[in-house]
This record gives sequence, C-alpha cells and structure tokens, in this order.
Amino acid sequence: MKNLIKFLINAKKNTYANGDATKVNSSRLCSKDYHYSEKIEDKQFAYHDTYFGGEKFIGEEVVYIDNKPYWADKNILPLRGPSQFVNEDSKYTFIVDGTLENFKGVEKIYIKDELVYELNCHGGIIK
Repeated sequence: MKNLIKFLINAKKNTYANGDATKVNSSRLCSKDYHYSEKIEDKQFAYHDTYFGGEKFIGEEVVYIDNKPYWADKNILPLRGPSQFVNEDSKYTFIVDGTLENFKGVEKIYIKDELVYELNCHGGIIK
C-alpha cells in the first residue's frame, strides 16, 4: 500500500492536478485522458485517468502494476484533499468511508454555507 499511495500522489501531481499537464489521445469517444508511469522498486506502475465533461463530469482512474489492473477509483481518491478546509467564506469537505482497498466518499464545496458542488466517488483494489 505504501508504494501505491506514493505512486498515486505522484500521478495526480503530474496529471489532472497539474494545470500544465498534457492530455494523451482519447481512449474512448470524446473522453479526456491522462497517463503517467514510473518504476518503484522492481514494479512498473502506470496510471490512466479517463473522464467526460468538465465542471460536471464522470470519470475513472486505474492503476496498473506490471501491465495488470490493480486499483480503480470511480472519480477521485485517495488523497483528494483534507477532510475539511476553510478559507474565508468557502469550505471544502471530503468524507471517506473505508480503506484504500475499498472505499466510498463524498466531496463538497460550500460558499457562504451554500452547497455549490458535490462529488460522490468509490473505488478500490481490483481482483
């Protein structure tokens, strides 16, 4: 799990969380895709993120280890953000239930106590 978490953090920093990241060719009609890979210890890790839409979207992230699907996340996790972050009139919350192996979560953004964004996600280890 330690290597998976390390890899996911690096992958997200080098893809959708990086405003300068380059998208790769669409894997499905009208999808937007990112890909990142690196070797950790003796394993080849690869991350592929496919999504549709923009402000309102649906997507899936998959991690492959040595070319085999290992972990998937419908939408976003792990380490989407802190459980709560407040900045002036804005508040972000992310509540997750489960573990990296099997989880579900809800991300919300409030402005002046009004809910302006909500995201439901789930994912885990693939067997």
